[in-house]
Amino acid sequence: MSNTRRPLIVGNWKMNGLRAEAASLAGALAEKMKEQGATTFDMLLCPPATIIDAVGKAIAESGLSLGGQDCHANQTGAHTGDISASMLADLNCGYGIVGHSERRTDHDESDAVVKAKAEAALAAGLVAIVCVGETEEQRDAGNTMGVVAGQIAGSLPESASASNLVVAYEPVWAIGTGRTPVSAEVQEVHAMIRQKISELIGESDAAQVRLLYGGSVKPRNANELMSLADVDGALVGGACLNPDDFWAIAQSCP
Repeated sequence: MSNTRRPLIVGNWKMNGLRAEAASLAGALAEKMKEQGATTFDMLLCPPATIIDAVGKAIAESGLSLGGQDCHANQTGAHTGDISASMLADLNCGYGIVGHSERRTDHDESDAVVKAKAEAALAAGLVAIVCVGETEEQRDAGNTMGVVAGQIAGSLPESASASNLVVAYEPVWAIGTGRTPVSAEVQEVHAMIRQKISELIGESDAAQVRLLYGGSVKPRNANELMSLADVDGALVGGACLNPDDFWAIAQSCP
């Protein structure tokens, strides 16, 4: 992890949480932040859209940030059931996840769709967290680098910069399985991602873009992952629903 890039620890709650438990979980993390005071990391919570407001109230003035898990490519319109980036911003979100593998798979989202959503997030003043990652079949076929490089090229918005972009690498086969690539493999992919971003937005900006690792991040492996040169934080799924585990992951940041 670079000393010039501030670590970012993101909790993706996915489709979990009702109002009462959301307030309890977010409140517990807010108390930990307040007790510690100054931190060496940024921490972001991305709950389901139905409880963004409740979580926002629970973390007010704690130093925790708020984000959404997805947004539509349009800011308004006849899109029943969808949430726009401007709606997220209206709820005091500062970030929006786009292109998570579960969206790419379950909703057939292409790189072009992800790019349009990322552009919408930037237009609404959000930082876009663009997710990329290969399937087990693609990895076994030796296609990891090509697949991920293609997703980067096809998914990053034209106006991306170090100030409005975060990229999260999540090998699909590692999400929720307890499996993770070895550290050398994680670093190799992250280094390639940074080089690809450099080709798209310039070397100086790319050097400051925060690259997150996601996929079965736990307190037991966080220290090793956070020590890698091009890993600047984590996109955490299951472990973020336990405030002690999620806090322990954040504490692993240098």
